[in-house]
Amino acid sequence: MKDYLSSSYFYDFEQNSIQSLIAEFKIESLSEKGKIKGLYLKIRDGWRYNPYHISFDPIKSKASYIAEKTEGHCIDKSILLIAGLRGLGIPARIHLAKVKNHIGVERLIEKFGTNELTPHGMVDVFVSGKWLKASPAFNKELCKKCNVSPLDFNAEEDSVFQEFDQSGNTFMEYLEDYGHFEDLPFDFIKKNMMANYPKIASQFKQKQDIFID
Repeated sequence: MKDYLSSSYFYDFEQNSIQSLIAEFKIESLSEKGKIKGLYLKIRDGWRYNPYHISFDPIKSKASYIAEKTEGHCIDKSILLIAGLRGLGIPARIHLAKVKNHIGVERLIEKFGTNELTPHGMVDVFVSGKWLKASPAFNKELCKKCNVSPLDFNAEEDSVFQEFDQSGNTFMEYLEDYGHFEDLPFDFIKKNMMANYPKIASQFKQKQDIFID
């Protein structure tokens, strides 16, 4: 279990930006579940979800770097949550999958050539003797725009993407599970994106930072 508590190049929770992020949760009166739920909500809503900026510069996947931003995609926000949880002494690891978005996908399809998001990042948290999934990607403003209830995490059961919106329309579908990883599988993420997004793969080969307008 200690492997899921360790600081690493990407989960660098000893840095000031992460210590500042988790400072409010370092109080004895707050339960472990209270810390988890509080940090989850802080990251879910504190960083706007943006899938249109992809970086293959390793420095920009460090939790301390992401903490200084105001937005990020699902992997960014998962990295931040993992580092924060480990910094609070709570085991956490990244979990990757492929998902299919069915609502508000016009821009996704135009830019990526598909409405499948891969790899999608979420977090496995070890609490009360078991691993639970938490998905901090979509901030509440985006959920409101998509007519979807914000995704909460009670630290007692899995919290994965909503299958339907509030009108009963299919929202998110899980297609493939890539499993969990002790540290961020940077090379796997890059190869996965290159293979699944041929429309923009040439950009991946030319530069580390891709802004898809």
